[in-house]
Amino acid sequence: MYHGRMQHILLLIEVIAGFLLALLILLQHRASGLSATFGGSGTAYVQRRGAEKVLFTFTIWIAVVFFGIAGALMYI
Repeated sequence: MYHGRMQHILLLIEVIAGFLLALLILLQHRASGLSATFGGSGTAYVQRRGAEKVLFTFTIWIAVVFFGIAGALMYI
């Protein structure tokens, strides 16, 4: 009984983390557009500052949570 409840809680957190991860990825600003795809100068280093850096860091943490829970769900 305990494993079933834990699995449902982890699955709910997984769905929320997946939704947040997709939203955060879509919100991030792309420094290089289509020009980099077709051989343009896409080698410039972009410094993240302020809200953009917070958004980037939060995206990494949500991705870690998402894949961590996915791994945990395999063993429950």
